[in-house]
Amino acid sequence: MIFVGGGNVAETATTWLTEEAYNRLKAELEHLTGPGRAEITERIEAARAEGDLKENGGYHAAREEQGKLEGRIVQLTELLRNAHVGEAPADDGIVEAGMVVTATIAGEKEVFLLGSREGARDVDVEVFSERSPLGAAVVGHKAGDKVSYEAPNGKSISVEILEVKPFTG
Repeated sequence: MIFVGGGNVAETATTWLTEEAYNRLKAELEHLTGPGRAEITERIEAARAEGDLKENGGYHAAREEQGKLEGRIVQLTELLRNAHVGEAPADDGIVEAGMVVTATIAGEKEVFLLGSREGARDVDVEVFSERSPLGAAVVGHKAGDKVSYEAPNGKSISVEILEVKPFTG
């Protein structure tokens, strides 16, 4: 599981990772920079050998795939560079990255993890970033607090925090 925390949006965020998540992401990066790159390069060369590049769908598809692969490599490299491998935050009842929050949101009871979707692929709970409108509204608060945030449509959404506990994943 990944927990993004620290600083304001302008600063580089520290990414808290469990050892398992760190190892999984590192293995993915190693695959992409090794065999993944080699495979894409081979496909581009094979498509290039077919001739006219203007109307060569295989070439254009491979180049697009190469762009996505390189983007993912940059994303993983940055994430792992700023990673802190460790445990979830302390059970102090304060909403922060790595905490599971139970709240009444616009009259509906919801449970969500405050963190990053990147490491929450195998989790059966909704995940919100600290930088999302909901995440930013609840960070630093505790059970019993009432806050609100502005939804993308401009409506004010009320939130009552009912429970805060560390994610145990």
